[in-house]
Amino acid sequence: MRIEEIEHLLEPLRDELRNHQLYNELNSVSDIRIFMESHVYAVWDFMSLLKALQINLTCTTLPWRPVSNTNTARFINEIVLEEETDVNELGVLKSHYEMYLDAMVEVGADTTEITDFLTSIENLDSVLETIESIELNAAVKSFLNFTFETIKTQQPHKIAAAFTFGREDLIPDMFLKIVDQAGEDAYPKLEYYLRRHIELDGDDHGPLSLKMIQELCGEDEAKWHDVLECSEKALQQRIHLWDHIAEAIQKNKEITV
Repeated sequence: MRIEEIEHLLEPLRDELRNHQLYNELNSVSDIRIFMESHVYAVWDFMSLLKALQINLTCTTLPWRPVSNTNTARFINEIVLEEETDVNELGVLKSHYEMYLDAMVEVGADTTEITDFLTSIENLDSVLETIESIELNAAVKSFLNFTFETIKTQQPHKIAAAFTFGREDLIPDMFLKIVDQAGEDAYPKLEYYLRRHIELDGDDHGPLSLKMIQELCGEDEAKWHDVLECSEKALQQRIHLWDHIAEAIQKNKEITV
């Protein structure tokens, strides 16, 4: 099994994600607001997957030692640089998660729930208990549980699979259409975040993440099967999250009609 076969086997789930009803529901800034209030958890846990890869694939302990694969180490360090300390539309250094929060505020979305959630997490050992104990939609909880259960395996190829597949490739394009309809410069923070997302994922992060999986699996067939299984679960979790958000948007439209 190789990366081409993985991509082929995942195509039905990826097609389901690409053609999800959610995209037909995104017609206004109000719809974006509802989307962002749930999707922000995926923006945040993406960073946790990234940091788990950094811990496993680069040297983050003392004394420093050279890593076994400098190609994957460089890739991860480059992504950390861009995701954790990128430049926003004003030239200020911020993480992409913080840029997303700024964009949420800009469109009037509520950031209280996610910020309170992060404040309540003490450490990795307690994160699953914290997720279970707080008031969150079941789809969001399931999405987060899958992420942190994968991280806790401490197996880089599985973490890399969850990191690489199931990305929301269509969302930036959908958002930009709505932002454009709102008028030029109406939502500069959101527009900048989306265009930056498209630029990095399309040109750099996407192709490099596939190469990372190839290097992590090598000739180990068991690892390739793990990657397929984990990727399928990641896509299924993303579809389940999209189902929830689409339903929430539909309900809001029924209330406001």
